[in-house]
Amino acid sequence: MVEVVGIRFKQAGKIYYFSPGDLQIAAGDGCVVETARGVEFGEAVLNPKEVPDDEVVQPLKQVLRIATSEDYERLQRNKVRAQEAFQVAGRKVEEHKLPMRLLEAEYTLDDSKLIFTFTAEGRVDFRELVKDLAAIFRTRIELRQVGVRDEAKAIGGLGSCGRSLCCATFLGDFEPVSIKMAKDQNLSLNPAKISGVCGRLMCCLKYESATYEDNKQTFGKSCKGCGPIVSDEFYNEVEDESDYYSDLLKEDSIQEVDLQMLLETQEVDKLSTKQEPKRPRQRKKKKPVAKSEGAKGVAPAPAKEGAPKKKRRPRRRKPKGAPQSKDD
Repeated sequence: MVEVVGIRFKQAGKIYYFSPGDLQIAAGDGCVVETARGVEFGEAVLNPKEVPDDEVVQPLKQVLRIATSEDYERLQRNKVRAQEAFQVAGRKVEEHKLPMRLLEAEYTLDDSKLIFTFTAEGRVDFRELVKDLAAIFRTRIELRQVGVRDEAKAIGGLGSCGRSLCCATFLGDFEPVSIKMAKDQNLSLNPAKISGVCGRLMCCLKYESATYEDNKQTFGKSCKGCGPIVSDEFYNEVEDESDYYSDLLKEDSIQEVDLQMLLETQEVDKLSTKQEPKRPRQRKKKKPVAKSEGAKGVAPAPAKEGAPKKKRRPRRRKPKGAPQSKDD
C-alpha cells in the first residue's frame, strides 16, 4: 500500500496521484507539483489515502509544496499572458494558412513552457509556426493536437438535455461508448438523437449500461411466447416448481400467518392447474324482422288498431317519346 493524494489540474480534468510526503494536505488545497510538462499548479481533490501498488504509476512523484500567495498571483498573471498569446498565435495560424483550430493556450507555473492546444482533421506541418512563436515569446513552445471530444470538453456548451456538458462539468476521463449500449436500452438509433455536441455517441449512454446488463442476467431476454419468470428473492427459487410450497412448509422460521398464506396459495395453484371444460358458445337469437308489404308469398303484417293508415305515394308515369317519323 502507498499513501497518495489526488490532484487535478483543470476543473473537470483527470485526477493524478502524488506522494504527499510530510506535508499536511487536505482536499481543496492548492499544490505545486512537478510533472512531465514542468512545474504546475494543481488542486487537491482527494485527501491522503492508501491505495494498492498496482494503481500507482511508477515512479510516484512528490508534492513540492503547498501553494503560497505568490504562487496564486503568478497563476493569475500567467492566465492573462496566455490569453494574449492565444490571440497572437491565432493571427500567425491565419498567416501560414494552416488547417487547424486553436482551442486554448497555457503557461506552466515556472514560465518554462507555453502550451497550445488545437484540433485538426489530419496531420498538420506546423514547424514554421513554432519557429515564429518561439521568436516572439522567447520560451519553449509545445503544440498538442486533441480530438473532438477534448474540443467539446475545453469549449463547453449545453447538451440535448438542456444542462451543461458532462465532460466539461464533472467527467474526469472519457470512457468508451458503443452503439450496442443504445440497442440494449431500446433507444432510437437515429444518430441525431444519440450523438452529443462533439458528434460522437453521448457519454450518458454509459451511465445505465451496467444496470441493463445486470437486469438481463437476472431476468433474461424477452422473446415471443416466453412468459415472465417469477422468482423469490429470499429463497432464490422458482415458484413454478411443483415442490416449491411444500418445501417452504417444512421451514421452522415460517410464522403462523405466513403458513396460512402458503396453504391458501397452494390450494389456489392446485385449482388453477385443473383445466375446466370449455362450454359451448351460445348463439344469440336473431330478432324477427318485419318484411315489407307486397313481397311475394308473404302476407302483409296486420295493422294495429287505431293507427293511422299510411298514404301511398302515386307513381309518376314516364312520358312517351315523340314519334320519329310519320310511319311510327
